[in-house]
Amino acid sequence: MNDSPWAAEPVPAGPAYDALVGPQTAPMPIVPDAAGRAFDDREARDRGAAFAGGPPFRAETPLQEPMPSPPPPPPQAPQDASPPPQKKRAGRDLRAAIGVGVGLGAVIFASLFIVKAVFVGVVVVAVVVGLWELTSRLQEKKGIKAPLVPLAVGGAAMIIAGYVRGAEGAWVAMALTALAVLVWRMTEPPEDYLKDVTAGVFAAFYVPFLATFVAMLLTPDDGPQRVVTFLLLTVVSDTGAYAVGWRFGKTKLAPRISPGKTREGLFGAVAFAMAAGALCMEFLIDGGAWWQGLLLGLAVAVSATLGDLGESMIKRDLGIKDMGTLLPGHGGIMDRLDSLLPTAPVVWLLLAAFVGTG
Repeated sequence: MNDSPWAAEPVPAGPAYDALVGPQTAPMPIVPDAAGRAFDDREARDRGAAFAGGPPFRAETPLQEPMPSPPPPPPQAPQDASPPPQKKRAGRDLRAAIGVGVGLGAVIFASLFIVKAVFVGVVVVAVVVGLWELTSRLQEKKGIKAPLVPLAVGGAAMIIAGYVRGAEGAWVAMALTALAVLVWRMTEPPEDYLKDVTAGVFAAFYVPFLATFVAMLLTPDDGPQRVVTFLLLTVVSDTGAYAVGWRFGKTKLAPRISPGKTREGLFGAVAFAMAAGALCMEFLIDGGAWWQGLLLGLAVAVSATLGDLGESMIKRDLGIKDMGTLLPGHGGIMDRLDSLLPTAPVVWLLLAAFVGTG
C-alpha cells in the first residue's frame, strides 16, 4: 500500500464520477483521406487549420522555381549634373564676312592712295546703293514711298559738293535735295504726302549728308591718312566690341534695341579704339599727339555704338534683320554704314580742332 500523499487514488467509475468530471467523449471516428490513409477528425481539423493559415503543423506546398532577377538598371547621371556648356557661335558666316571685308578694304585703300577722285566715286556708289536699300525696305515694310531718284541724284551731288566746296557746299546740296524731294512727290496723289516727304528728307540727311564728311576728310594734304584713321578706328571699335562682348559679355547694354550688345563689349570698343587712336595720331596724322588719339578713340567708340544702335532701332521698327543681302556675311551696304555714317562728322570735327583742316 502506498502511503505517499503524491499517489493518485483510484477514481471509481459510475454516476458520481460522471457528475464530477462530466460525461466522457466518444472516440473520434476514423476518416480516410484521399490517398486511403486513415486519420481521425481531430487530425482533419488540424490539417484544415494549417491550410487555413494557422499551425499546428506546417502545410506542405509544392516547391516553385525561383523567379529570375531583373537585369540591373543602366547607370544614370546624377540629377544635379548640368549639361555641358554650348560653345558660342557667331551669328554670321565669318569666312564670307572676312573675305568681303578684305575685298572692300583693298578697293578703298587702292582708291585712296592712287587717285583721290576714285575714292570719292566709291563713296558715291556706296551712298546710292544705301539709299536704294533704305527706300526699298521702307516701302516693303511700312508702305512709305520716299522718292529714290531725287535722293540718289541729290546724294551724289552732296558728296561731290562736300569734296569740292567743303561744308558750305554740302549744306547747299542738302537743301536742294530736300526741295527736290518735295517737288518730285507732288507728281503723285496727295495721300500720305507728308509721310513720304518726311521719310525722304530723313534719308537724305541720314545717308548722303553724313557721308559728305568722309569726302571732306580727304581734302587736306594728309587726307588719305585721315580717312584711314577714320576707317581704322571705326573697324577697331566694332571688332573690340564684338571680341570682348562675345567672350565676356553678360550685362545687356540695350536689350530692347539690340539684345546682342553688352556693356562689356562697349568697354572693349572703348579700349581698342583708344589704343588705336593713340597710335594713329602719333604716326599717321601730321602734328598729332598720342593723347589726342585717346580722346579721338573714345569719341569714335561712343559714336559708332550709337550709330549701330540707331540702325538697329530702324531695323527693329521695320521688322527685319538686315537692310539687304548684297554683301555675304555682312548683309547690305547700310548694314556696314551704320557705325561709319555718324562717326564721320565726329572724326572730321575733332581732327579739325586738333590739327586743322589745311
